[in-house]
Amino acid sequence: MILYLVQHGEAKSEAEDPERSLTEAGAAVVERMADWAARTGLVVEQIRHSGKRRAEQTASILAKRLKPAHGVAAIGGLNPGDDVRATAKNLQSDQGQVMLVGHLPHLSRLANLLLIGDPEGSIVRFRNAGIVGLSSQEGKWGLDWAITPDLLPVDA
Repeated sequence: MILYLVQHGEAKSEAEDPERSLTEAGAAVVERMADWAARTGLVVEQIRHSGKRRAEQTASILAKRLKPAHGVAAIGGLNPGDDVRATAKNLQSDQGQVMLVGHLPHLSRLANLLLIGDPEGSIVRFRNAGIVGLSSQEGKWGLDWAITPDLLPVDA
């Protein structure tokens, strides 16, 4: 299985927007990341998100460029404080290439659990709109790559 973990783009404050939609700048950065991912040939079969507005918007922007065969879906278990063990267990039955768009600390805890077996570790530092690529072979997860918006070439 190939798993892409994406922290949602920069969102408005709760005081500014109770739904915490993406800022204009946040949406623009997600679009840059989506363009880069599409140009590099990144393939996903489905993009799943938490259902929160900022994650839904991020997933939609990514889907426009990546065109996942099984579309975009809101699923439970991807909210900031949700149990990462349940998410990891659900991933065991997945095959193919899936992208999860979510939040901190959930994404960080999930990556740590998959990679080192301890959700409290500190292996991957997520950034808004960054993409982390993991893969599982014979039940063992590995970090394949990670890219943050600040690492994209200027023309990306």
